[in-house]
Amino acid sequence: MNKFLYYNDLFAAYGSLLTENEQEIFREYYGENHSMGEIAENRGISRSAVGNAIKTGEKKLDEYESVLKVVSRNQKLEAICEKISDESIKKELEELLK
Repeated sequence: MNKFLYYNDLFAAYGSLLTENEQEIFREYYGENHSMGEIAENRGISRSAVGNAIKTGEKKLDEYESVLKVVSRNQKLEAICEKISDESIKKELEELLK
């Protein structure tokens, strides 16, 4: 899976567990596709501070997923859901995944 998609999925599940600063930087980098240099310039901080915030955020999100497995379970359920031919059951499962 693409790194950006992977971390966007993790951020959607666990982003609120990051600090406000980590959330903002993570959103700018992964969600808005800004470079570390752009983020640093816009915030008046060093590029290494941005890199550290991103790495810390990635590490925390990876740790949350390794314990809770919300994203991997949802992906497995989505794959199963695609195979279901009964539309009413499929719709119920899709609602649970939202």
